[in-house]
Amino acid sequence: MLEILWFVLIAVLFTGFFFLEGFDYGVGTLLPFITREDREKRVLFNSIGPFWDGNEVWLLTAGGAMFASFPHWYATLFSGFYLPLVLMLFFLIYRGVSFEFRHLEDGPRWKKTWDLGFFLGSAGPALLWGVAFANFIRGVPIDETMTYTGGFFNLLNPFALLGGVLTVLLFTFHGALFLGLRTSGRVLENARSAAAAVGPFALLLTALYVLAALWAGHADALAPDGLAGGGMLLSVAAALFFQRRANAVPAFVMTGLSTVFYTVFHFAALFPDVMISSTSPEFNISIQEAASSFTTLKTMTIIALIFVPVVLAYQIWTFRIFRKRISVQDELKY
Repeated sequence: MLEILWFVLIAVLFTGFFFLEGFDYGVGTLLPFITREDREKRVLFNSIGPFWDGNEVWLLTAGGAMFASFPHWYATLFSGFYLPLVLMLFFLIYRGVSFEFRHLEDGPRWKKTWDLGFFLGSAGPALLWGVAFANFIRGVPIDETMTYTGGFFNLLNPFALLGGVLTVLLFTFHGALFLGLRTSGRVLENARSAAAAVGPFALLLTALYVLAALWAGHADALAPDGLAGGGMLLSVAAALFFQRRANAVPAFVMTGLSTVFYTVFHFAALFPDVMISSTSPEFNISIQEAASSFTTLKTMTIIALIFVPVVLAYQIWTFRIFRKRISVQDELKY
């Protein structure tokens, strides 16, 4: 049961990551489209400034948990997806540095360089995560030794690209609604307009993605993954409904819920495996095959019970402290 428990816990960690970092990615993706003046751009940086590095801790924890609890899953995944992961790291580093460097000089070329980093470092990972998770449930070439035998372009199939565009739109919608809670003035109005424009496309792509997964056999309509896909579709529709009625809080909650259903959809489709082989079902890597020893999993469970509540309490405290809306008149750090 510990193997299944940690499979679920890793799903929970990715759920927290997509819920929290999803609106970060969305805010960065919106930067070139809803801001014109430098102070408006700084409002977007500062809207997520207190949160973005804490939100990424969920990803680091998920990667560490995967390494410790399912070493064979970690080895196959990180070796097979090596080039996309390096590209992901480039985007994340460029994005992180842009926060610290943008405000150090006033030159327009300097600022444009870091504005580009903020945009690419947000839209790029959003796209890559969607491509990766679509490939998880579609299956990738894996042989009998748990070795990935494909190349980079195997990952750029139509279903995976559809998944990548979906996550960009979903996170952008999520980020626009977050800005509706965090900003004021013209930035707020532009964020609302962006949410109204992006929402219908996010709903359309969600429907296409879920239907494509069902049609190709990557999900079962009556199984937990199919029900989660339906939940994802309904939550995006509900977010659009609330957004059009200017109910910002429930709209944001609904896009957050859609990220929860998104993660459940993919992990439920994987179960009882951690990697699906497109070469042969016999080469699928099961939870039991990929898992660490009982002692390792038991130790990790004890550690998680101690520290996960601490992390949750810290993040709740952070969001409470920095809940005030931001305007161009405020003293801005970034």
